[in-house]
Amino acid sequence: MTASAKLFGVLNLLKPEGITSRDLVNRVQRLVKPAKVGHAGTLDPMATGVLLVCVGPATKLISLLQEGSKTYRTEFTLGVSSDTDDATGKISLPATPIEPCQLAEIVQHLEAMIGNILQVPPDFSAVHVNGQRAYALARRGESVELNAKTVRIDEIKVLDYSWPRLELEITCGSGTYIRSIARDLGLQLGCGALMSRLERTRVGNFSVTESLPDDQITVATIQERIRPAVEIVAGLPAFDCSADDVGHLICGRMVRLDRSRMRNTNVAKNVIAGDIIALTGADFTDLLALAVVTDDFQLQPRTVFIAAAGG
Repeated sequence: MTASAKLFGVLNLLKPEGITSRDLVNRVQRLVKPAKVGHAGTLDPMATGVLLVCVGPATKLISLLQEGSKTYRTEFTLGVSSDTDDATGKISLPATPIEPCQLAEIVQHLEAMIGNILQVPPDFSAVHVNGQRAYALARRGESVELNAKTVRIDEIKVLDYSWPRLELEITCGSGTYIRSIARDLGLQLGCGALMSRLERTRVGNFSVTESLPDDQITVATIQERIRPAVEIVAGLPAFDCSADDVGHLICGRMVRLDRSRMRNTNVAKNVIAGDIIALTGADFTDLLALAVVTDDFQLQPRTVFIAAAGG
């Protein structure tokens, strides 16, 4: 027995340590086939926490989830380093004993990382280098030179510190490597550091407290726990469509923007040409389409989901 191919939404799964993100995706895929499945943001095998898996037409919305803010709870081990920048790699110990770092100095370096910063990904990462994954080159012992990229770090909180263990909560944007934060902190302190534990506790509006454990993934729990696709676009301005609007969407025609039918009147006042709008039905509970605002304030459909929303 498989789940309905008409499923249209996102699953908030709890990834355990020791398996890949793809392992969980494959498990869901076997249960919901022929519906499409895709995850929004890989977690390394050692990491745990929120893994969002889009099902059905919601796979077209994965990029929106990936762009959302994420929160991690992590542990860094100071005074050591590794080739992978985490505890799974080849560990390097300092040549001479290291004095414990003062918390004030640690906090000073962490605060300097807040904002939009340039970050070099780990050598053992999925970044492409001349058509190959960086980790494949690194595993073969080949030299890996990765370019720094701009990432956003919103907040770093120190939760606990007892040398050499440093526990942090980090809120950041897409593409940020927590392992790189550990590596860079160790370099700045002069003692080395690696990431020894990582849990993703939040992606956008989806929290680890609501995640479905991997050993409870069944046809029944998928059907019970899948969240509607409209929750994926909760951060977008929303416009509730009339029956006439739905007819226009089905035919691929534009819909007139009536600001009085938008979810938030304050947001409605600020909508400008080029904005992406979520077109909904049933009093903002069904996602019907994504549309762009034209220069003459029409809504031009970009991605239409009416068949999926209608079940």
